[in-house]
Amino acid sequence: MHRSRLCALVIDCKVEDIDAAADFWSRALGKPVRKNAPVDSGYREIETRDDELIMLLQQVEHPSRTHLDIETDDLDAEVRRLEALGARRVEFIKRWWVMEAPTGHRFCVVRPQRGPLEAHDNANVWSDDPGKPGAR
Repeated sequence: MHRSRLCALVIDCKVEDIDAAADFWSRALGKPVRKNAPVDSGYREIETRDDELIMLLQQVEHPSRTHLDIETDDLDAEVRRLEALGARRVEFIKRWWVMEAPTGHRFCVVRPQRGPLEAHDNANVWSDDPGKPGAR
């Protein structure tokens, strides 16, 4: 069995200046850009509380859009579970999978972002059947 949960909203920005994009979204959402976050040249993080979704801005080459990240303690098992539900693998990048839902929406499957999943009430435990949640 493994655990997974929704963890992040990612705002994909096809822009030249990711800092200007972060400034806009920071002001629009009333939340500061996280100052202590590791700065990757193409990413910025909007500060959220521990009980809120992580909110990232990502500088991209494709059209601007948003996507969700699902975090899991077993990347391979979660990808297989989602494939059994109809999703497909698009690309492995660094340490996560870009997936596409049957609806055409892109999302990522990532390793835990805020510590162990079992420490949070909203974690799901999946049974051996990839489509059915198991008992907690």
